[in-house]
Amino acid sequence: MTEVNREQVLEQVTAALVELFEIDEADITPEAQLYTDLDLDSIDAVDLVVHLQKVTGKKIKPEEFKEVRTVDDVVNSVAALLK
Repeated sequence: MTEVNREQVLEQVTAALVELFEIDEADITPEAQLYTDLDLDSIDAVDLVVHLQKVTGKKIKPEEFKEVRTVDDVVNSVAALLK
């Protein structure tokens, strides 16, 4: 994932959510709220960050992820890291 492609990032985030948390792929939209729509909690968010770090090879700072609320926010954070 060298070139930043939002569609590819969204696919990776979707795959991670399905794999890690067994969320139905149909429920994962850019507008979906991580904590309310997808029933993630703070520990799940940490697991997601760790997984995305492995996938991207980039370090994600916890303070950067605190403002993340939607799937699109996750995609934006990862895309920014990969620039």
